[in-house]
Amino acid sequence: MSEPGPAGRLVIIPTPIGDPDDITLRALRMLRDVDELYAEDTRVTADLLRTLGIARSTRSCHDHNEEARADEILAHLHAGRSVGLVSDAGTPLISDPGFRVVARARAAGFTVDVLPGACALIAALVGSGLPTDQFAFGGFLPAGEAALRAQLATLAGFDGTLIFYESPRRLAETLRIIAAIWPERAVVVARNLTKAHEQWISGRASAALQQLGAETRGEVVLLVGRGETVTIDADARIRALLAEGIDARRVRDVVAAETGLPRREIYARVMALRA
Repeated sequence: MSEPGPAGRLVIIPTPIGDPDDITLRALRMLRDVDELYAEDTRVTADLLRTLGIARSTRSCHDHNEEARADEILAHLHAGRSVGLVSDAGTPLISDPGFRVVARARAAGFTVDVLPGACALIAALVGSGLPTDQFAFGGFLPAGEAALRAQLATLAGFDGTLIFYESPRRLAETLRIIAAIWPERAVVVARNLTKAHEQWISGRASAALQQLGAETRGEVVLLVGRGETVTIDADARIRALLAEGIDARRVRDVVAAETGLPRREIYARVMALRA
């Protein structure tokens, strides 16, 4: 990089999400030339740098120390130095740390260069076969059924493709809930993009659930197509099943599976309606 000017420069450097050959020429140059390089996980970045044949040191900047690191980075910028910021994979700040650093750098009047590059949500959207004219990214879905249902409810009226990052360990449960509340919507599961075991699963959530298998590893992007939300009247369904003479516990299990509501809540409603 050229000699530092009177003000420093913050450079946001995307890295590959899988295949190391996806690094851009400009990103390679910046990884070599910035005066300081901050990484979400220095061990992950060290492995990448070795693969790319770049020998240099890095400092950490992650969720737990970003505020303190922002002070350091601003000091470097005030000294006229260039600072690069990378995450473990893909474009920094997309469900990754860095927002505070960028906000403070811009507020202080420093240049922020954002390099184009790999981003899992964009790769998944483009390859999904779902509409790309409108889409919303919801980040990582929350853990817990109640929180997940609440999050999805806020997005039910969006007329476009919904994109989420999801833990592979929670993916099956998430698909079960989506199948209950949006049974007719198309979903796509994109796992391990650009890696050797890249996987795409498409169909309704119930069908995708059957295709998952037992794998609980890998990075997952979950996409949900547009459509009208299908709701189920739990009380009406309970009454209908009770009228058929079905046992209360069986009614609880059936309606909980169909609506995604907690079994305890459904059982209380079953008992109240039966009385």
